Amino acid sequence: MPSLTRDEARIRAGLLDIDRYLIDLDLTRDEETFGSTTTIRFTAREEGDTFVELRPTTLHSARLDGRDLDPAALADGRLPLTGLTAGDHELTVVADMPYSRTGEGMHRFTDPEDGLTYLYSMCCMTEAPLVYAAFDQPDLKAVFEVSVTAPPEWTVLGNGVAERVADEPGRWRCAPTPPISTYLLAVAAGPWHSLRFEHAGLPFGLHVRRSLAAHLDKDAEEIMGITRRAFDHYHRIFEEPYPFDSYDQAFVPEFNAGAMENPGLVTFRDEFIPRSAVTDTQRQLRGVVIAHEMAHMWFGDLVTLRWWDDIWLNESFAEYMGYQVLAEATEFRPWTEFAVSRKAWGYDADQRPSTHPVAPDPEAVPDTASAWLNFDGISYAKGASALRQLVTWLGEDVFLAGINDHFARHRFGNATLADFIDSLSRASGRDVEAWADRWLRTTGPDTFVPVITDADGEWRLDLRHEGSRPHRLDVGIYERASDLPTVAVQRDLVRIEVVAPPDGAEPAEPVPGISRTFQGEPPALLVVNDGDLTYAKVRLDPVSWHAARDTLSSLPDPLTRAVVWNAARDMVRDAELDPKQYLAAARRQLPAEPDTAVVEGVLSFARGRIADLYLSGEERTAALAALEETAREILLTGGSDPASALRLIAVRVLIDTVTDPAEPRAWLSAGTFPGGPELDPELRWRVLHRLAVLGAVDEREIAVEADRDPAATGREGAARCRAALPTEQAKADAWEEMFGEGDELSAYLFTATAQGFWHPEQAGLLVPWAERYFTDVVRLANRRGHAVTEAACRYGFPRGLVGEELLRRGEAALAGPEVTATLRRGLMDQLDDLRRALRVREERV
Repeated sequence: MPSLTRDEARIRAGLLDIDRYLIDLDLTRDEETFGSTTTIRFTAREEGDTFVELRPTTLHSARLDGRDLDPAALADGRLPLTGLTAGDHELTVVADMPYSRTGEGMHRFTDPEDGLTYLYSMCCMTEAPLVYAAFDQPDLKAVFEVSVTAPPEWTVLGNGVAERVADEPGRWRCAPTPPISTYLLAVAAGPWHSLRFEHAGLPFGLHVRRSLAAHLDKDAEEIMGITRRAFDHYHRIFEEPYPFDSYDQAFVPEFNAGAMENPGLVTFRDEFIPRSAVTDTQRQLRGVVIAHEMAHMWFGDLVTLRWWDDIWLNESFAEYMGYQVLAEATEFRPWTEFAVSRKAWGYDADQRPSTHPVAPDPEAVPDTASAWLNFDGISYAKGASALRQLVTWLGEDVFLAGINDHFARHRFGNATLADFIDSLSRASGRDVEAWADRWLRTTGPDTFVPVITDADGEWRLDLRHEGSRPHRLDVGIYERASDLPTVAVQRDLVRIEVVAPPDGAEPAEPVPGISRTFQGEPPALLVVNDGDLTYAKVRLDPVSWHAARDTLSSLPDPLTRAVVWNAARDMVRDAELDPKQYLAAARRQLPAEPDTAVVEGVLSFARGRIADLYLSGEERTAALAALEETAREILLTGGSDPASALRLIAVRVLIDTVTDPAEPRAWLSAGTFPGGPELDPELRWRVLHRLAVLGAVDEREIAVEADRDPAATGREGAARCRAALPTEQAKADAWEEMFGEGDELSAYLFTATAQGFWHPEQAGLLVPWAERYFTDVVRLANRRGHAVTEAACRYGFPRGLVGEELLRRGEAALAGPEVTATLRRGLMDQLDDLRRALRVREERV
């Protein structure tokens, strides 16, 4: 299927103006297809030829201005429209469309718990033609009028208020939308459990499948409260009022992304309505996503990017506003989680061969296939970090004035980076273009390396700046408490302006203005970028690292602690700090760490990267033991509440690291962890998965647990456990499920199976499958499309089997002619992680 190119989109946008889409969907057919009738009213500015996109199972008819078009002319998802005259036109297309099992187009899900079926659309970024006929590009906006026929007992949701048609059972009509882009069309249908409320004169709703009704009801007050407070906060800072007629939030099954910003009908993955216990950090993240998607109603939906090179204009802005608004409008303090988790995602992506600028050159995004690859840690986390630094530089009032100017000038239209910069420049009177050149059009993180010189009662700090960006950051100066050497006390906080180095300067040269002299003794701990205001890697000098190992959890600000942990993390990844030192610091400091985001982030890196990639053999065994000891001590210090977040984190880590199956089997039999928490479905499947990895469970026991838990997540848990069994037959069966040509697994079941397949404990058994991976994944990518290919790279890659031979096989596969764009990006990123693991291991020899 050819990708739409930027040049094709430019030509079509120059030829056409789209007035409206009249879409009629029939969802009462069979389990494989639905009916779709699309009428498009549009104007051609001049004579010309173009095409409309459509990917049906059957094209029944197409009529242009009353003239029948040949259905056989549809090729590669494009129906030619030739001989257009200047003036108004009407195209009507009648087709049968395929239901999806991979979260693309119109996804169909039957809940195994109660047999009820739910449908929802996902039209981003190129999937609208799987639902309706479309001129599918973001700068051809139109009004949408949608009608739906569904089973009479179902509820239908859409971008506009959906109402039942009188005297026509199962018939629904959605209110017309303002002009929106094709990728934002949304429909969700099924026997939803719905909670409706009114706020600010608008109808709001929360919707979930019925088997999760009790779980939504339990969390509804919190979700409604966050929704109201975020909505009100946006109206305080944005002059443009909310631009749509309603606000529904549907938590839908087997959703590929975190959420999708469809105007008036935001869709979320329904894991945000958990069946099992979650930490306060997980609840906080749900709040961030709610605020993130609401920000899109203005930045993305009201004002939309013109082409996909400006994805960051949608995602970086919403990422920044999601965290900032949640911090300002609620009791949550989410920037610590951003620093320790999301920002690490951005740093990792920005140091890979696949890195790209936050705002890439338009020529670097020549088609939609290449645009898909930029939904990553750079467009989200790095872009949001850049905006946070921009706000630090301009001031929040000026930044918001520029945003409001941008909305006013481009409402219900399309805009580019140049338009955005122009609005900020008008509001600030500053050279935002020069700032953007340094921050948005360059790649890689800058690095700050402190150099401390002690001489005659004073000491000097020199910051070696490796990079090309200006920065405004704080440096924290700490000393040990005189009577408590394990407690650090802040002596000073120094704001430093780092000017951009002149073009052509050597990167290691000290930049003028960042050498400072201080009176007294040198600090015990120096924290560059204290408070995490900028985006840059920072190094800890040897004295500071020594102090951090003793005092880190005593630092008063969790953001400061996150910066220090991130510095240590980066030093491990860059082979500048022995990973065992990181583990020792975690062992010493985490039991006293009160912030759950910090604890979760540090333990995740230690378990997922250090234990499974950077260490092997006896050192890996020792690492698991150290993590097990750390978890046990957190259990002792995490409070007496059986449901406390720290206890839950510790129990999860303990389950994932235990090597003697006797203890987890006892927990499973008792149905609880000693002292709590009870083993809810998530924890039961986690224990069973670990027992499967250790070879201490069999298919019979997995089947019994699956019967006990018939929910969709239970199916995924069973698939994960079956794939983890350390037998030839179990691996062969799992491989056939994933890579066999039956292609029956949904994206979620594929992911669960892949998560269960690879484990360092089973390395000898897995070598033959690692050899097959690079041929089978190429065939899979050419059959199953973007979502499954991404899962096959992220979760299906032979992680934990670190070796030169695996690297050689991967590099050879990348050179093959049939590697899709999505597969190429995924393999490049996994191979880069593999090279880092090899380098860390080599540096320690």
